[in-house]
Amino acid sequence: MSVTPIRRVHTGGDRRISPIFLGITAVAVVSGWAVWTSFASDRGFAVFLFVVSGWIVSLCLHEYAHARTALHSGDTSIAEKGYLTLNPLKYTHAVLSILLPVLFVIMGGIGLPGGAVFIERGRIRGRLRHSLISAAGPLTNVLFAILLMLPFTLGAVGSWPDEFLAALAFLAMLQVTAALLNLLPVPGLDGYGILEPWLSYSIRRQVEPFAPFGLLAVFGVLYIQSVNQKFFDFIYNVMGWFDVQWIYVSYGDTLFRFWQN
Repeated sequence: MSVTPIRRVHTGGDRRISPIFLGITAVAVVSGWAVWTSFASDRGFAVFLFVVSGWIVSLCLHEYAHARTALHSGDTSIAEKGYLTLNPLKYTHAVLSILLPVLFVIMGGIGLPGGAVFIERGRIRGRLRHSLISAAGPLTNVLFAILLMLPFTLGAVGSWPDEFLAALAFLAMLQVTAALLNLLPVPGLDGYGILEPWLSYSIRRQVEPFAPFGLLAVFGVLYIQSVNQKFFDFIYNVMGWFDVQWIYVSYGDTLFRFWQN
């Protein structure tokens, strides 16, 4: 007796852009338009919506970059987990990757790097591929920051609405801080993920227990006044390369905190 084998069809997972992500993007576009045209009766609230929605969009793209690079590096399980849909609710730790960074922006005006796509590293061969997967996220923040700062470089000051430029500058500052913090070679951050494949097995084993506390340690150090000052001086200098005046970042921060005005 012959038995016909059952053919398993591999769908490759869902890769359609999530309606949730499209909705967040729509909020960013509409609120940005409201800031540009002064349509909103409360400009501060419009700036708040624009910055928060734009920040969440960048977080989704950050995680998508990790996932897409992992997919092309050999981890085909990425699509099945829904990471390619840009849906923030599909992340392993949506609270850590979305809610916590947003709260840090609201409370402290600093870009907290997120990280919540689970990558099956055993499927990936080659140290360079592992490093590229870790680098893809913060490099997305770098690209996002450059795009936000380009209007200043191209002479938008004086012709674009000041409130819109202030919102762009503040959001760009968040991207720069997120990229810089995430590229630090600290366990638990992408900077260490770039470096880790090139370290010896014994060093990786010794460092591994500290990974959950790496980000907390970074923020603890940033609470030291002298370190905090040097950190933001560097951020100011980087943004200055693109002709972003700090007065616009400060104005954007003031508008963003509409509840204090």
